Amino acid sequence: MSGQTIRAQQKPTTPGNTYQQMTSSERTAFVAERARRIARQMAGTDYEFTPEFVAGIQKFVDRYAQRINNNGGDRLGQGDARFVFERGKTVAPQLINAFKAHNVSPLIGLYIPAIESEYVNIETPNAMGSVGMFQFLPKTGQRFGLSAQELTDIAKSADAAARYIELNLKRFKEDKMKEALALLAYNRGESAVERDLALIVNEGNKLCSICALTAERERLDSTFQKENVYYVPRFFAAAIVGENPQAFGLSSQPLSSYETGR
Repeated sequence: MSGQTIRAQQKPTTPGNTYQQMTSSERTAFVAERARRIARQMAGTDYEFTPEFVAGIQKFVDRYAQRINNNGGDRLGQGDARFVFERGKTVAPQLINAFKAHNVSPLIGLYIPAIESEYVNIETPNAMGSVGMFQFLPKTGQRFGLSAQELTDIAKSADAAARYIELNLKRFKEDKMKEALALLAYNRGESAVERDLALIVNEGNKLCSICALTAERERLDSTFQKENVYYVPRFFAAAIVGENPQAFGLSSQPLSSYETGR
């Protein structure tokens, strides 16, 4: 893994200069700067992302950009991304309030469901049994006091997700990137993340623990390599688009601005 970290300086996006219209180098600088901004909003401190990790985020930002006005309808994971963020607007106040109640960054509450369900309250279990906007497994829901019926209750599942993240922020509190690790644990499980950290992170790479896990993915299990490794980059990509909609040609405001009373 490269020891470099990105400290990109990006000029503000000007009208008509959308992400889709930027050059390749401008896109990379934009993603690097906006990812750091999102991290700062969540954590109150800078994340020292490596260029390789930023490239992983950019891959998913590019996918969102390609889905805007793609005439794909409202198909989950494939359709026009405008539908995704329009749905996000309708539930944003509820998500923001749920996470703020537990002193967890509202950005985490806003963009977990962006990547879990694209803000659809899914009632049909997937292959793993996950349901709802936050895609809780029944056993995880039970752990946080949710009945099977409450897994599709947006308010109650948001509260449970906030408590889950809150718990893992405390678990990983000694790591500068505890927010990223709490997100990874939401997808992978906290015990697995603790094992991963013990195996991979050392004095040489601890500045960006999530970058180290990503760079050393081949030393971790197949589930991490095929699924979990992409979770945090996908989160940051969704947050970059959702918090900078006009830069992508979207007409909405940043999702975090839809707090009740604002």
